Formats: sequence, C-alpha cells, structure tokens
Amino acid sequence: MTDLAALPERLRLRVVALVSAVLPSVTPVPPSLRKVAGFAPARRARLGGGAILAALDDDTFREHAAVQVAAVQASVDDPVDAAARAWLAREDGWEDVVAQVADSLEDDEVRDEQTHAEHARLTAQVAALQAELAAVRAEHRAELERAKADHKVLRQRLGEARGVLRAAEAERDAAYAARDEAAAAAEIATRNAEADVRRLRAQLEEAEAGLAANRREARSDRDAASIRARLLLDAVVDAATGLRRELALPAVSGTPGDAVESALAGIESAPASSAPATPALLEQTLSLPRARLVVDGYNVTKQRWPTASLEAQRSRLVAALGPLVARTGAETTVVFDAAESTVRTAMPAPRGVRVVFSPEGVIADDVIRQLVAAEPRGRVVVVVTGDQAVARDVARDGARAVPVAALLGVIGS
Repeated sequence: MTDLAALPERLRLRVVALVSAVLPSVTPVPPSLRKVAGFAPARRARLGGGAILAALDDDTFREHAAVQVAAVQASVDDPVDAAARAWLAREDGWEDVVAQVADSLEDDEVRDEQTHAEHARLTAQVAALQAELAAVRAEHRAELERAKADHKVLRQRLGEARGVLRAAEAERDAAYAARDEAAAAAEIATRNAEADVRRLRAQLEEAEAGLAANRREARSDRDAASIRARLLLDAVVDAATGLRRELALPAVSGTPGDAVESALAGIESAPASSAPATPALLEQTLSLPRARLVVDGYNVTKQRWPTASLEAQRSRLVAALGPLVARTGAETTVVFDAAESTVRTAMPAPRGVRVVFSPEGVIADDVIRQLVAAEPRGRVVVVVTGDQAVARDVARDGARAVPVAALLGVIGS
C-alpha cells in the first residue's frame, strides 16, 4: 500500500497531520507547500491537506518529512500513529504494519458506517418526534392565547356592560328626580295660573263694564262725526264726477306699461322668484293706490335658488309673487333675460302677475328701463334688482329701486 490514496481515510489523515506538524522543519519545502508552511499548526492540515497529500507522492519530500516526524515523540499504544510513521519511513516490514492497521480501520469504518446509519435513523426519528412535539406545543400555545384573548374580551365586555348598567341606573334615578321636581313645579304653576286667571277674569269684567259705558258715551259723538265725514266724502265724489263730466275725460283702460309689453307680444313667458331687504316698507309701498312692481327675474332667482335649474327658478319666483300681489293689488311684471335664447317657454302665472322675456339681442335690464320710462311721473313704481346701474337709471326716471333681499323677505320663499 504505497499509494496514499489507497489508505483508509483515518490513516491518511494521520499521515497528513504528522507531516503538517513538522512541515516548517522539512528542508527543502516544496514550492506548493511554502505558503502552507507559514500557517498555524491547526490550519495546516485543514487548509493545506490536499497540497500535502500531493507533495507526499514525491519520495524525496516524503523521506525528509519522515526524518522530521521520527524526531517527534510517537503516541503510545496508537496503532494508527505507528502505521502512519511506518508508511512515511518505509523501513523493513512497514507494509505488513500498514496493511494490518488498514484492514482493522476498514472493519472499523464499516462498523462506524452502520453505527452512523443507525444513529442517523434514530436522530431522524427524534427530530420528527421533536417537530411533532413542537407543533403540538405551538398549537396548545395558540389555543391558550386565543382563550386568553377571548377571556380578556369577555372581561372587557363585562366591565363595559356593568358601566352601562350603572350609567343607566344613574340616568333612571336622575329622571325620577327630575319628574318629581317637574310635577311639583307644575302643581305650583297650576295653582298660580288659576289665581292669575281668576284675577284677570275680574279685571276683564271690570274692563268690559267700563268699555260698555265708554261706548255708550262715545256713540253719539261718533255718529255725528260719521255723518260729517260721509257728507264730505259725498261732496268730493260729486265734485270729481262733475269734473270728469265737465272735462269729458274718457274712462281709463290699460296701463302705461302695456305699450312696452305689447312690443313683446308673441313671446312666451316663464316664472321665477325673489325676495326684498325691508319687507314691511316694501309691502306698505306696494299697497299704495295703483302701485307698479317690476322684478328683475334672474337677478332675484340666482340669489335665492342658485343651484336650481332656470325653469325651476322662474316657477318658484312667479308662484311666490302670487300671494304678495293678492294682498297689495300692485300691478306686477317679472322680466327674464332671454337675449341669447330663441326659445320661450310659456308657464301659467298667478292673477295680477305678468311674465315677459327680453327679445333676442336685448337684455332684461333694457326692458326694465323701458317699462319704467313709460310710466308717468308721480305713479308709485317699484323696481326690484341687485344691478346698481339699473337701480340708478330707474331712480332717475322716478322709480323706487329696492334690493333683492327686501322682496325675499316679503315672499318668504
């Protein structure tokens, strides 16, 4: 067994270990081992084992290495160490020593392999059992954690329920107390109210008696005043009738605004809505005899219903003006801008409300100016608009410009 590769692995490793221990002392060191010789003893066999095995094929290097190994004290009763030294020195009978140890090591390796196989099998079984045990433990831990979490949630819910119950009981007690206080207060208030009613009834009876006496005293004076007022009124009416007959004045038909509105004949109309800023003053003004109201339609509706469609705006405004016109009797015209439209939608309007659209190419502001200019000076003409230019122009013509907020306050829509 001169071939190192044919030796059992254990014997081969021992040869490498012996040579690596004395490698720095071997002279000369082959070039392939010079770097390995500089390693620490523990690293030489591990990192340079292959290079050492290759270099031992050279008998000269092997003999030099054997000389250095022989100088190192041999292990006592270690047949592997003795066989490795014999292989290196190759003295008489070394082959028998090496062969005997190699056979013994091969038998040991077979037994070791069997032992390793059994050990590996048992190790695998232990690993499988440990994995199964770990899985069972993990499952148990997970179940325990879930149980703890459920228990915690239940405890929290129980605490919350108890808190809600305590709060409900406190509210119930407070409600009972408030009910008792309210009942007592109501009873006191009832007694006070009954006393007030009795006192007021006595005062009312006294006042009624005084009023009856005053009426009886004032009736004669009032009758005399009424007779004088009727006589005066009859005189004024007779004078007016005589004046009309003397001047041969014809009966009045139509209104000054009819001239403007007649120019818009054939144009269909649609409704709208608005609201003023001083409602009481506006309604008082419109209640004057033969008052005239002109409304800038879209100027009002776009402030009151900005998100609604134009058709809905018109409908709401016209419908809202109906009750105002019925209360005041004011002649009312609502003007909508249709300068850029060729379509006119006819919609019903309440009695006393006229709806007109400006002609194509003419804005509503100009139509309003025409209507106001057609009215005689002295007539009560009210224009509802938020356009300052229109307000100034109609004011110069004798009309009263009213802000949109005033009309909105009156119609309340």
